[in-house]
Amino acid sequence: MKVFKKGEIKGVIIKELKRYTDNRGWLIELFRQDEIDQEIFPVMSYVSETKPGVGRGPHEHVDQTDFFAFIGPSNFKLYLWDDREKSETKGNMITIVLGKDNPGSAVIPPGVVHAYKNIGTVPGLVFNAPNRLFAGKRKKEEVDEIRHEDVTESPYQLTDE
Repeated sequence: MKVFKKGEIKGVIIKELKRYTDNRGWLIELFRQDEIDQEIFPVMSYVSETKPGVGRGPHEHVDQTDFFAFIGPSNFKLYLWDDREKSETKGNMITIVLGKDNPGSAVIPPGVVHAYKNIGTVPGLVFNAPNRLFAGKRKKEEVDEIRHEDVTESPYQLTDE
């Protein structure tokens, strides 16, 4: 089985998000075109809810870059593995907790295997603004995902460490 070591992953951008709070509630800027390269500008966006204790992934994309934002109302553990053949950081992995207690975004380039798990006690929301359309224009193309969830002996495990 492949072994990954903790370390940075080339092309992954994790950014702390600032929460602006006043008497009306709060606001967090998720995306600013002046802060990312044009090649990863979003072409769609969605929000998903994940129940406590539930994970999504691991999977990877061939061409798509994901732009996730974890803002609450729960916390998520994000898992990233670099298994790209030509990457300077091949064999590295990252785990980080993002969400209610640590709002943050993560830009995940093609080929980086990723997953997340709601580690809180309430359902949590995850925003994604990928740079490719899900299933292409009019949803008439193949989905750009290589799924690892059901692979026996997968090196991509959602561990508690």
